[in-house]
Amino acid sequence: MKQIGLIGLGAGTASALLFVSTARGTAWALALANLAQLPIMIAAIGWTHHAAIVAVLLASAGLALVFGGTVGITFLVVIGLPAWWIGYLALLARPIAGADPASIEWYPVGRIVVWTAIIAAAVALASMLRHGFDIAAMQAGLRRELERVLRFLAGLPADAPLQSPGVRDLDRLLDVLVLIAPPMKAIGLTLTSLLNLWLAALIAHISGRLKRPWPAIAQMTFPPFAPTLLAIAVAGTFLSDLIGLASSVMTASLLLAYALLGFAVMHAITTGIGGRRFMLTGLYLTVGLFGWPIVLMALVGLIETVLGLRARHAARRPPPLPPGPRNPL
Repeated sequence: MKQIGLIGLGAGTASALLFVSTARGTAWALALANLAQLPIMIAAIGWTHHAAIVAVLLASAGLALVFGGTVGITFLVVIGLPAWWIGYLALLARPIAGADPASIEWYPVGRIVVWTAIIAAAVALASMLRHGFDIAAMQAGLRRELERVLRFLAGLPADAPLQSPGVRDLDRLLDVLVLIAPPMKAIGLTLTSLLNLWLAALIAHISGRLKRPWPAIAQMTFPPFAPTLLAIAVAGTFLSDLIGLASSVMTASLLLAYALLGFAVMHAITTGIGGRRFMLTGLYLTVGLFGWPIVLMALVGLIETVLGLRARHAARRPPPLPPGPRNPL
């Protein structure tokens, strides 16, 4: 119990410091802030989720005492609780029925990815609710945030008129950013959480504290409810007001999850092909440079859900050749 408390204290302190590093406003500080979930996930995966929840509560309480209740609650909702829950799912396991008592079924990676996307969408929407509970108030608050960011990037004082060289219609640009910012925030939160989870698992694996075997990510599958949830979210985007906003946020995060499933499919079906590393490297570079090809990867993930591309490819793969006779020489 003492060890859990000490690990929780250390992880909570590190996470809180990373979270408040955004106040410096530098590029390095913003990059470090994206790792705020990492110490909590390391505590959850390397020790137990009890250590992680201690870290979350201590960090939230400390931030509330030093910087005010709003900062503490923001950390709790945006960073702490999502990191704890995802770390908890990563070590969730149950005995396999009818098998050896020592056999354990670990919580599937695909379900963790889907849950992460759902949590990211909920957090993105919750961060909008602080501006109000109607779409107009949310968009007005988000517009004020974007104006502050643009002033900071342009080096303008807070009371100076907003202007940006090279932009003819700044108001139109802000209107577009207000529309796309919530879905993009959900995508960013999903990617950040999954990256932190991977780093935490890698650190725990290197240190010998990873309790579950390293999963075969290329073989991950999504739960049956995922396609239904995506279909409902896509249908909801045609509605107005808050339902439409929430649906667009959920659609964005789930489509990213399906894009990751598409990457897993590409890893699986290129196994054994000559030049596989070159092909996959080119794929990742293309997506990273241009961005829009990730839509194609999401489409691959959706097709996999319907047609089972990996299973069809495995069925067509010829069986391995039997070992030849040994050379007596």
